[in-house]
Parts: sequence; C-alpha cells; structure tokens
Amino acid sequence: MKPGQQPSAPSGQFQNVKDVENAAKTRMEKAVADLQHEMATIRTGRASINLFDGITVEAYGSPMPINHVATLHVPEPSLITIQPYDVSQIGAIEKAIRSSDLGLNPSNDGKLIRVPIPTLTEERRKDLVKHLHQVAEDHKVAVRNIRRDSNDSIKKLLKDKLISEDDDRRGHDEVQKMTDAYIVKLDQLAKAKEKDILEVK
Repeated sequence: MKPGQQPSAPSGQFQNVKDVENAAKTRMEKAVADLQHEMATIRTGRASINLFDGITVEAYGSPMPINHVATLHVPEPSLITIQPYDVSQIGAIEKAIRSSDLGLNPSNDGKLIRVPIPTLTEERRKDLVKHLHQVAEDHKVAVRNIRRDSNDSIKKLLKDKLISEDDDRRGHDEVQKMTDAYIVKLDQLAKAKEKDILEVK
C-alpha cells in the first residue's frame, strides 16, 4: 500500500449505522491483509518464497509474477531454488531477481536457479526494521482515514435524519473501538515481524 493510499470507500448510500460499520470493518480487514502481504516480502534471516512476491519477470512479452513462470522451493533455511516451467525463461528470471532491491545473488546450471540467502548484517537488519515501521505506519494511517470516512458517513445519516442522535453517538463510539482494535492488530503483526528480522539464526 502506497503512503496515503487506502482500501477504497464503498460507493452508494448507507441506510443506517450498521451499514457504515460493516463497510469500515471490511476496509480495515483489507488494510490488515495488505500489511501481511507487504511484510511477507521483507527479508528475515530465513529463506522464504514470499520474498519474491513483489518480483515480476518479463515473460512472453508481458510482466508476470515469478510464481507464474516457475516453481519455488526452500530446500534448506538459507537457500531458495527456482525451477522455471520453461528453461528459456531462466535468464529473465535471474535478471528480475538481480535487479530487485533484495540484494540477492542467484546462479543457475541451465535448468535450476539457486538463490543463497546470506545472513543479514546488523546494519541491514536495522534498515529492514526501519522500513517495516514505515510500512506499518502507512497502514495505520489508512485505518485512521477509514475511521474519518466512516464518521463522515454517520454524520451524513444524522443530517439526512435517517438516524437519531443516540445512533450517531453510538456509531462514532463503535467506529472508534474498531479503529483501536485494528491499530493494535497492525502493531502486533509488525512486532512479530520485527522479532523475526532481528532474530539471529
């Protein structure tokens, strides 16, 4: 998720506070899923095929995710192997990995690509944690933006006389509770990932 970007607001009118809450929950769930997806591409000291989730390979004239053109395996904690479905793509896959910002050095024997996962230096771990904090913060901002949108929708329901002032108050309280819960969830995910990055194997 890019800074400031957030799961899009649903179109159409809300009829009641429950509709607003349900829409907010769906969007906040999306923010959590998106954070999990982005964190999977951040390196830890262990080999993981999720590292390559963000990499696309120029294959047959168009960019394709690496797992659409090859099978990925982790035969040992510090090695990933990549078996292209079509060996003519081996050069393109290797080039895509080299030009990514993962800092990995693949090699191939004409049939199989081997990607050793070097141990992270202290410096690199700190950089990755800094990046992780930024990614987590972007997602927290997204959740707060969803809260703002939801509160605006509730205010509009009150203005259009579709709900009572009690409903309006309750709705705002519920949205705030939900926001707090999702911020905690994002924090917990980020902390677990940070522990993974800093753990020296």
